Amino acid sequence: MRIGAFLLAPGFPGQDHTTVLDTTVAAAVAAERAGFDDVWIAEHHFMSYGLCPSAVTLAGYLLGATRGIAVGTAVSVLPTQHPVALAEQALLLDQVSGGRFRLGVGRGGPWVDLEVFGTGLDRQRDGFAESLDLLLAALTGPTVAAGSERFRFREVTMTPSPWTRPHPPVVLAVTSAAGRELAAARGLPMLLGMHADGAEKARFCSEYRAAGGPAPDAAHLSAHLAYVADTRAEAQATIRAALPRWLRPGLAGYVRVDGAPGTPRDAEDYTDLLCRLHPVGSPDDAVDVLAATVECTGAHELLLMVEGAGDRARTCENIERLGAEVLPRLRARAAAERVDPRHRGR
Repeated sequence: MRIGAFLLAPGFPGQDHTTVLDTTVAAAVAAERAGFDDVWIAEHHFMSYGLCPSAVTLAGYLLGATRGIAVGTAVSVLPTQHPVALAEQALLLDQVSGGRFRLGVGRGGPWVDLEVFGTGLDRQRDGFAESLDLLLAALTGPTVAAGSERFRFREVTMTPSPWTRPHPPVVLAVTSAAGRELAAARGLPMLLGMHADGAEKARFCSEYRAAGGPAPDAAHLSAHLAYVADTRAEAQATIRAALPRWLRPGLAGYVRVDGAPGTPRDAEDYTDLLCRLHPVGSPDDAVDVLAATVECTGAHELLLMVEGAGDRARTCENIERLGAEVLPRLRARAAAERVDPRHRGR
């Protein structure tokens, strides 16, 4: 089992952007010190929900600020950029980090980003599979060429070559049946988001295996909001007070490229859902909730969103407590269940 810290650089009201990004960098360094295996960086454009517009760029900075932890993107929004350009950046980080970089990509939504970057709605809808295939071809190399209507260029040599063979690890964010089918067909692990409950994640993993793709036992990833305190009541009170302050303006920042009016989630209702689905409670609660997810889905990696309290001191304390009071027990339980033939996720 691997356990990663999932960092969104959330723009809480009243905090300037320097403070937010400094907190995210501090969280990554604290996660390595606390014993996390990975740090994953989210990417958002033109909104306060997340203040990182380039997950690859911040990942490169964090690879330099840390020594042994893996750093990944969760996710780089593929339709807003050229797949070969993203592949070049991934190969570069793979080389200079000695294989510590992991590339997560996703479809994103029909947002205004597509207009700003000139890629258009087609790249997000019908063109996503082609973009993904071109990305994988460029990562694998040693050369790549394209001759479609969307991408047309002569054969070129991909440089640098990958440090990790055949290419840096790639995961695909999945929120729909179409995404699950694409991930299974390409043999890519799925990244399953915080909005889904354990039953939905288990169903996606089961359907992925049943699809009979090239990697039916791929090491899927499951994202969770995680905040621990001495008691469940204390942890949930902290998150219920803090999270809506971020979610309310953050979710309103999703602007559709077609100009249609948005219908953002109700911040309080969404906070209530996240508190019910995820490890927001005591360390015992966190171990039980996360172990249950692993058991029912067979997910090989957990991504813990640790910035929900909204300030640097509480974020770093949360990371420290997760590292000391949750991660060792969770790994021990997962190791014990792996050798139990009744374990449903294996």
